[in-house]
Amino acid sequence: MYGKMAAAFGVCAIGGPALIIWVSPSEEELFLKYNPELQKRSLENRKGKQEDFDHFVNKLKEYSKSDKPIWEAAAEDERNQRDGKIAEQVKLVEEIRRRKEEIRKSGTSDIPGSSL
Repeated sequence: MYGKMAAAFGVCAIGGPALIIWVSPSEEELFLKYNPELQKRSLENRKGKQEDFDHFVNKLKEYSKSDKPIWEAAAEDERNQRDGKIAEQVKLVEEIRRRKEEIRKSGTSDIPGSSL
């Protein structure tokens, strides 16, 4: 009885994963089954995806150095980036407004054919 149990365990514990590995196609086999257009697009996008993944991993490493949980550090970083973009846009709007005021004060127009 124990022998049958051991044999069943061996078949399930060793044979099951071995069967899955034997039946599952490799990445190369899957890639070769793509049509040529998909293969070309996949090769073109591969470098960008690798760079995105590397950037993601580097950010995770940076977040893990903090004493806060990763999700809190990530949320804080996103908030800081958003605030930085908003501040940059405000500076740009102020620069445009300042240039418009300079143009109005000088009485000349930078746009040909327009009048103020």
